[in-house]
Amino acid sequence: MSNTFQNLRINSDRMRAAFDELAEIGATGDGGVQRPSLSETHLAARKWFREQVEKADLEFRTDGAGNHSAILANSLVLSGAAEPAVEARTQRAFASEQEIASEQRTPLARTERKTLLIGSHLDSVPNGGRFDGALGVMAAFEVLRTIKDAGISLRMNLEAIDFTDEEGTLVGLLGSAALAGHLHKDILQNPRGGRETFVEGMKRAGLSDESIMSAARPRESLAGYLELHIEQSKRLERAGVDIGIVSAIVGIWSYRLSFIGRADHAGTTTMNDRLDASLGASAFTLAARETVLKDFPNCVVNVGNMEFAPGAFNIVPAQVDVSLEFRSADEEQFKRLDSVLLELAQQETKRFGLKLQVTPLGKHSPTLMSGKVQQVFAEACDDLGLSHISLTSGAGLDGQSFDGICPVGMIFVPSKDGASHSPREFTAWEDCVNGANVLLQAVLRLII
Repeated sequence: MSNTFQNLRINSDRMRAAFDELAEIGATGDGGVQRPSLSETHLAARKWFREQVEKADLEFRTDGAGNHSAILANSLVLSGAAEPAVEARTQRAFASEQEIASEQRTPLARTERKTLLIGSHLDSVPNGGRFDGALGVMAAFEVLRTIKDAGISLRMNLEAIDFTDEEGTLVGLLGSAALAGHLHKDILQNPRGGRETFVEGMKRAGLSDESIMSAARPRESLAGYLELHIEQSKRLERAGVDIGIVSAIVGIWSYRLSFIGRADHAGTTTMNDRLDASLGASAFTLAARETVLKDFPNCVVNVGNMEFAPGAFNIVPAQVDVSLEFRSADEEQFKRLDSVLLELAQQETKRFGLKLQVTPLGKHSPTLMSGKVQQVFAEACDDLGLSHISLTSGAGLDGQSFDGICPVGMIFVPSKDGASHSPREFTAWEDCVNGANVLLQAVLRLII
């Protein structure tokens, strides 16, 4: 890469202005934002994003899953014998351990060349923060504008994308899973946010089950996916390090565990005669915590919700539905933890004379980041004079959707006090700019 391109930097003021303008859409007044997927405020943010893309004289596209994109098409005209050599160099730049054979493919026509995706999401959790997702989209958009302004010729298409429902308000990782081609129809029929709410959201956005399933792209069209994200933890801040280069995204497994007992009068039924569903649910929650602390120190488990039925003061609970989620960056440990937790649930069920109903709600296996892309990120950090360390991501992110599809790479910037999914979420603007410049330099190393 030439020194001219090596010295290229994003326009910090322009990116800040766009970021701050976006943060006003769905602002909650306490520094946070309220933009649940396909809500009116989320759609307003997407309308604003489209307007910015068109003002920047970039191509705008949306697909059947509602993913919104800014496109900077490849502009390097290739001909004759030179084309295969250039194609081979491009393939090698992205070659991962799984992709070496791709160098032998027939060169693509100019309009069919691969696309490098960069981006994140504009939706938020309820009463969330300004930085989660939004920073990644705004940085990706600024990278396209910077490269366009510099007049750089590209060997592949560059796309800044805003994925639909990364946060899982309706269907977790909806847009990226649809684009990657592994979204299952049955998930759309039983979304975690409820089918009725999902249908209402699709109507607002002009989407349908059929359009979402049509969003899949051919694998051979995807060169890779890169993302900048806030860390959502304290590791970078505590270490005083500028950039975290992600080595893996944890796997996430979720279930609804229904502990089923018997409803009885709470005043006249003796303690020994009760089949109290709350006892099984509560005992399981405590046992799961102790087991993970003792035997799975690199994993986490969470019971995020309990729903009691009938749910009255004077009735012994007949059923308690437990929302269970657990995470690990190691596939074998992930599977073992799954087995152990379900066995714990069975044990506590038998202990209190209950029945157990297990409903799987979703599984994302751990995702390893491309070693080659991690190296490119490290080189970009070194050239920019930024410190960096390798980290795993404890949060689920869109990059998981591209596991086995194309090379994936991610970087983190520090989160103040580790706050995330909260109005307290904050990253110093200098850190945001550092991350955007690392993303820019990594992209340049991979596409020119």
